[in-house]
Amino acid sequence: MASLTSADLHTSLRNPVFGSVEFLNEVMCRYPDAVSFAPGAPHPDSFADLDTNRYLQRFLEHAVTRLGHGPAGARRLLYEYGPSRGLINDLVADALCRDQGIDVTQDALVVTVGAQEGMLLALRALIRSADDLLAVADPCFVGIVGAAHLLCVGMVAVPESGHGVDLDALRAACRTARRAGKRVRACYVAPDFSNPSGNRMPLGCRKRLLQLADEEDFLILEDNAYGFTAAPGTELPMLKALDTTRRVVHIGTFAKVCFPGARVGYVVADQTIHGPNGEKRLLADELARLKTMVTVNTSPVCQALIGGMLLEHGGSLAETSRRRAALYRRNLAHLLDALDRGTESGLPPGIEWNRPEGGFFVRMRLPVPADEALLEISASVYGVLWTPMAPFHLAGGGEHTLRLSCSYLNPDQIETGVERLVAFLRAEIRP
Repeated sequence: MASLTSADLHTSLRNPVFGSVEFLNEVMCRYPDAVSFAPGAPHPDSFADLDTNRYLQRFLEHAVTRLGHGPAGARRLLYEYGPSRGLINDLVADALCRDQGIDVTQDALVVTVGAQEGMLLALRALIRSADDLLAVADPCFVGIVGAAHLLCVGMVAVPESGHGVDLDALRAACRTARRAGKRVRACYVAPDFSNPSGNRMPLGCRKRLLQLADEEDFLILEDNAYGFTAAPGTELPMLKALDTTRRVVHIGTFAKVCFPGARVGYVVADQTIHGPNGEKRLLADELARLKTMVTVNTSPVCQALIGGMLLEHGGSLAETSRRRAALYRRNLAHLLDALDRGTESGLPPGIEWNRPEGGFFVRMRLPVPADEALLEISASVYGVLWTPMAPFHLAGGGEHTLRLSCSYLNPDQIETGVERLVAFLRAEIRP
């Protein structure tokens, strides 16, 4: 019988980021009756009334009337592999232009298997060698960190302030890398209500980040999964909408605004690539080539479902997400209010939390380590789950911080969960 040791396998498999996700899933399975503030998943009500047959039919009608296919040819689009670049690029490009002021051609888009594949493709294309580095905010979304580990991409952790990534520290990181014979090739940012911090980058900081990218010659990987939750009247332009020099590779997802099971995302990559013989291509062309060796293509049926949803709402992403955004704002407000009410009579000293204006997450700091051992007590004795924050910190830190996600719960569950959480904090936290 063949026998392997862990040393025989890729080093990424021993990274604690992967183990932390596995541990959370295992704890949730062992304590199914616990109220879980752990998953940052869309609320089930947001896709309870989906009519998949109607959406597929809408897309088939579009394929006939707008794309020029016959009825049989339109149906074959759903049954065959399809182009690696995607089937609904025209609809996504129109929606981005209508809703966000992002004016790109459909050729500048690649439809991916979720945003996660978009991150993987972008990193594989942009990071040429060990001398190319990826800068990430610290703390950072584990998806981009995990993708970088899988590809053996070197990372530079840049501290995050309440206004997003620290731009002075990012500039210093670029210059430090150059002195060492390396370069920061790209910087990953989530400008709106980032996961896990919930921070938001003000307009002025967005413009300064774009200017810094020009000055230090790096690209920006923009992940804006939570911007749609901003309250009406408080919306800020995406970095890609402000991008006049094509510094931004925008990575998007339909998981939050449509439904996660479709696993459909996209990348806007309109940067020009100059070939050795003077030919020109778009970065999107190169990502599509890479995709043929990763997933071949994104499921045509799933793309058609998303395309049908866009058509059902006048081709607008904003219209598809309006009701969902209201649900998440309600949940976030309820979580913050429940924490305020539940702690009116006091908590042990050293416990505090932030108050994000959107997104799915609230961070809470404890005077003791918020580790897996403490989570085990919280789950087994008090019936409430949360996420330890240490795995989100690339440069170390976060040991005393936990993340509360409110997206997946109903108000009554949030109320019960906060009651259990407060009881846990009062009984178990001793500075």
